[in-house]
Amino acid sequence: MVMQVISVAGALMVLLAYGLNQAGTWRELDAGYLALNIVGSLLLGIVAIEDRRVGFVLLEFAWAGIALVGVARAIRARRAAHHLES
Repeated sequence: MVMQVISVAGALMVLLAYGLNQAGTWRELDAGYLALNIVGSLLLGIVAIEDRRVGFVLLEFAWAGIALVGVARAIRARRAAHHLES
């Protein structure tokens, strides 16, 4: 039962981030978008490990990794904007 709750929470996080992105509320480099994607996919990855679903383990941890690349891009963009303001 706990794994079901974790998987639903993870799925809702990823879907919410995607939905808000599609609605134009969040952009790909917004902190909330990235955070929901990372946490949601990690939760789903944990469930996939528990269920021994290798394909889903790969998918979810790759999804989290791609979102971490987005975090790095967002940090670089903020630093560049800060340097332009200085």
